[in-house]
Amino acid sequence: MLEIIISICLGIGLAASAGFRVFIPLLLLSLAGYMEWIPLNEDWAWAASLTAILVLAAASIFELVAYLIPYVDNLLDTISIPLAAVAGTLAMVSVVGDLDPIFSWTLAIIAGGGTAATIATTTTAARAASTATTAGIGNPVISVLEGLFSTFLSILSLIAPIIAVIVVILTFFGIRKVYRRMFKGNSLSRKRNNHITTDNS
Repeated sequence: MLEIIISICLGIGLAASAGFRVFIPLLLLSLAGYMEWIPLNEDWAWAASLTAILVLAAASIFELVAYLIPYVDNLLDTISIPLAAVAGTLAMVSVVGDLDPIFSWTLAIIAGGGTAATIATTTTAARAASTATTAGIGNPVISVLEGLFSTFLSILSLIAPIIAVIVVILTFFGIRKVYRRMFKGNSLSRKRNNHITTDNS
């Protein structure tokens, strides 16, 4: 039972990491499987192959570099949410091996894909706001922080899955706070615009 709980925590941590960067958690999971640090689901044993590591390493480098280019990062954001959801689902199902397939896939889609998609939605909104306010100049800073946090959370998930889940929960609280501020800021902006329009009339 404890092993199952740890596996679920590992999957959630990696899924959350995929919300920041799609390929970094998959690369680190692949490396961990290759080094036999983490047991992978038998159906996903191929993910621990050297070929998978090389492909994921190339994809990770491309993703990191592309997100440092203003406006290219916004283009990638248009597909990042569904990609993150898929990556989060795959990360979860690959480490939960002792469960019934129906339950493991349901858990992977809801907890893995849902977690990754939620975080990806927030990062996309943050980058869009940065593009609008800084003309894209601040985007590389956000991208570097996202890459670093994705790497940190992925490594933490592999080393201490339960602690990683706690970090994920705190991250969700942070996301909620950001959304509230964004919503409040948009409401104030609309009120100011309406007030200006009324005064001009």
